[in-house]
Amino acid sequence: MDYIAAMTKEQMKTEIPTVNVGDNVRVHNRIKEGTRERIQMFEGTVIAKRNGGISETFTVRRMSYGVGVEKTFPIHSPNVVAVDITRSGVVRRSKLYYLRDRVGKASKVKEKI
Repeated sequence: MDYIAAMTKEQMKTEIPTVNVGDNVRVHNRIKEGTRERIQMFEGTVIAKRNGGISETFTVRRMSYGVGVEKTFPIHSPNVVAVDITRSGVVRRSKLYYLRDRVGKASKVKEKI
């Protein structure tokens, strides 16, 4: 068991972003296409966060051409280059799955001032 803990500790990032549910974030994601690498940004609202050491993840949702798109990013992944918080939101829930049913202005989250 000590060997597994040592392996996960060395793969974890030292500085992780403080992402909260309800925040608008811009995730810089490294994408490999054949021999080339590029960084693609995914911007949206954090609707869920899952803790648990090396397997800690957060789910980001955005609307793209009228279709809702959700991506789950592992925080400690080497492919997640950076996470920028563009807007902080005020929410009273830990999971914002109800935003899946909302369209337009009804899917907005109040901003923390």
